[in-house]
Amino acid sequence: MKDGTTLDVTPDFSIPRSEIQYRATRAGGAGGQHVNTSSTRIELLWDLANSASVTDEQRERLRTKLAARLDSDGMVRIVSSDRRSQTQNKQAADERLVEVVRHALHVAKKRRATKPTRAAKEKRLVSKKKQAEKKRNRRPELD
Repeated sequence: MKDGTTLDVTPDFSIPRSEIQYRATRAGGAGGQHVNTSSTRIELLWDLANSASVTDEQRERLRTKLAARLDSDGMVRIVSSDRRSQTQNKQAADERLVEVVRHALHVAKKRRATKPTRAAKEKRLVSKKKQAEKKRNRRPELD
């Protein structure tokens, strides 16, 4: 967020703020008169389906990873009502969007199958023989 016109997700990917919509509504729950009179709950909507900043590969990855957060129009929906002010909830929603998208775009390294070393195999066999010997010594001797 260097210049404020984008949300920086990763060093090479950012979301233009022009693609994000904010909707303010009244927050529920405790808070007394303040909560009844002010619209501090923020609903952030990002149009993933029509975003120009996302490649087709990223879009597909985000669509599968964020399926629970997508509505029928392909909009990513994030709600924030934890804080008392609209501005703070807006910042919290921005941070949560960045966190969610960063996590969804992360590609896990593929596991490379490895074989146990000769020393590890020998150590395992020695341990098994030691255990077997211990059990064998517990048996009563038959004459």
